[in-house]
Amino acid sequence: MKRQSDHSHNDATLVALTVAEAARRIGMGRRTKLYEYVSSGEIASVKIGRLRRIPTEALADFVARHNTRADFDTAA
Repeated sequence: MKRQSDHSHNDATLVALTVAEAARRIGMGRRTKLYEYVSSGEIASVKIGRLRRIPTEALADFVARHNTRADFDTAA
């Protein structure tokens, strides 16, 4: 039996993502870096009980803020 989160990276209807799901969604291979962004407040997150989730809007805002010409010029 597969867990629901096994398919969640394909589910565009989710409104809040785990850090792992958010990292996959934006193609970031290192979850630790995404945790750093969440810890610093650069990516907004919410706590639901004991769970930490990243609203998809917060992820989109983060990507939009980093979608500048300078970011593309420094890419390897």
